[in-house]
Amino acid sequence: MFFDINPSASVPIYRQIIEQVRRMVAGGLLKPGDDLPSVRTVAVQHAVNPMTVSKAYSLLEAEGLATRQRGMGMVIAQRLPSRKLDDRLELLRPSLQAAAQHARQLEIPLREALALFKQEIEGDK
Repeated sequence: MFFDINPSASVPIYRQIIEQVRRMVAGGLLKPGDDLPSVRTVAVQHAVNPMTVSKAYSLLEAEGLATRQRGMGMVIAQRLPSRKLDDRLELLRPSLQAAAQHARQLEIPLREALALFKQEIEGDK
């Protein structure tokens, strides 16, 4: 699947889509000219209202990250914002703040939380 959507998250679904596209663009996973899945495809795969997906795509277009191409759907814009490390770190910050809050609530020691984060970043290495 293209997007990882969590309907029970506190973040609205359209924001989840926008944030994931921002991160994929900033990280270089999506490049200028790459297609985004159609509104219908995302709606069916994730059992969400097509208007929710359409809203996310419209906001991405207004932001300049995506453009509509007649007969082709949405694609990543040819001119993209900065991919500087500081900008990418700022996109990561909200997720880390939420994870840090969860770790504090669960009283997980810093060493173990950092080890788990490292394990998640490295994947199945």
